[in-house]
Amino acid sequence: MKITENEINQLYRDRDLPDEQLAALLETDEHDALLYRLADKVRREHYGDKVYVRGLIEFTNYCKNNCYYCGIRCGNHAVERYRLTKEDILSCCEEGYGLGFRTFVLQGGEDPYYTDDVICEIVSEIRQKYPDCAITLSIGEKPRESYQAYFDAGANRYLLRHETADPQHYAMLHPESMSLENRKRCLFDLKEIGYQVGSGFMVGSPYQTTENLIADLRFLQQLSPDMIGIGPYLTHADTPFADKENGSFTLTLRLISVLRLMFPYALIPATTALGTIHPLGREKGLQAGANVVMPNLSPVSVRKKYELYENKICTGEEAAQCRGCLERRVESVGYRIVTDIGNVNR
Repeated sequence: MKITENEINQLYRDRDLPDEQLAALLETDEHDALLYRLADKVRREHYGDKVYVRGLIEFTNYCKNNCYYCGIRCGNHAVERYRLTKEDILSCCEEGYGLGFRTFVLQGGEDPYYTDDVICEIVSEIRQKYPDCAITLSIGEKPRESYQAYFDAGANRYLLRHETADPQHYAMLHPESMSLENRKRCLFDLKEIGYQVGSGFMVGSPYQTTENLIADLRFLQQLSPDMIGIGPYLTHADTPFADKENGSFTLTLRLISVLRLMFPYALIPATTALGTIHPLGREKGLQAGANVVMPNLSPVSVRKKYELYENKICTGEEAAQCRGCLERRVESVGYRIVTDIGNVNR
């Protein structure tokens, strides 16, 4: 089946298409230019030329999980592990605040060392010192009461990619100890508690089909998240998927545009993975409809150790240099970095 320009305009108008048309759209590059143009139009209607910065603090690369695609999986014994102290994390926030960052994203593997009490203490101190900032956590699957405790301590956003919405595909990417059902439960718990919730998926992960991608889009419609993060799957030599191919750069851009048209209000990052797979990846992501960038505030000494995939960019630059460099890159494609927290324009 071929997709027509009329049907793409229908996606722009109605924010949706039937499965068959969506599949046809994802499988052709024929209409990419039109898609990018419409996606950019929609993002400008909702957010103008603003690009929001999120200061990423990767505070631990220990993880109890053994996901087959991830470089910091517990089964990878080649990783040099590290943990940041509360003081380290607060020092990253201080530097970030001075550079104009007003959202901090604390991201890490699922590391039992950081108990709920420890996380709450860190969050509460950040909240106390920077009351005008958004605090985002990205620390995986937890019981509902843990999420509630972090929220009460001052966290107000949570990122948890569902990775794939198809149970069979999920089982191909994760050990038996993990379940898609639990991942989804977490996302709906977070939403009910009152977090601004971010989810998303990998593009081109091993065994992924177009039908899987349609299932991802349908799940996101059900969840209606505030933030949607997608990036190309990138291989890591120390995983069971070492011989698999990277995900497609062009399909990732196409999906960013489709997501912008389906979820006009969403905060959508131009991810580090995009910048890793293509030298102008983040710029092209912005032109395809993304409106967030996440520079790394982690201490330079640990950046290379948080290696979910290989050849990650921005592991050696100081945060200040990274910020200036990113600002110029963003401006080069017609947008501007802003320092406000960027609430969702629903």
